[in-house]
Amino acid sequence: MRLYGVIPFAHHLLEKTISHGDTVVDATTGNGHDTVFLAKRVGATGYVVGFDIQHQAIHNTRTRLQREKLDEHVELIENSHTYIEEMFKNKGYAAPKAAIFNLGYLPGSNKSLTTNSESTITAINQLLTIMPTTGLIVLVIYHGHEEGKKERDALLSFTSSLNQEHVLVARYEFSNRNNHPPFLLALEKL
Repeated sequence: MRLYGVIPFAHHLLEKTISHGDTVVDATTGNGHDTVFLAKRVGATGYVVGFDIQHQAIHNTRTRLQREKLDEHVELIENSHTYIEEMFKNKGYAAPKAAIFNLGYLPGSNKSLTTNSESTITAINQLLTIMPTTGLIVLVIYHGHEEGKKERDALLSFTSSLNQEHVLVARYEFSNRNNHPPFLLALEKL
């Protein structure tokens, strides 16, 4: 297949945005796949700040980072991504160049604990405030479950209302796949 899958396309967009030395955010660390990708991309002079509300997600991510010897320039925060702006200000981090959200639930865990549109939209607004121009936010939206459908609808409504003079919003998806395939929204700050 010549077309990117949703996650590879998310990583492709992030690769085009992130340079060595940048600070970036993994807003939903999950099992650490995106966190490892980001840590490799920013290199030893960059920094990754990862958020997740679940202890198991933070543990899984920390273990994966240690195995890859990438844990020195990553801070994992066991808290909601609604604290992004506060954490960046309190800790004195450089403005994040990019962020990724893998929405839904932690694979292999309790499916009733999911991300929600209220916290996600709060975090997006905070990122758009603190990011530099050309900053990128990538949202991978899993909507094959009830909460995912609610979050999808709220995020589509929210992102379509963003002022096009300040933020560009693009959507990438496979429209002929079964079982509610995930899709991607990319927001570029202008």
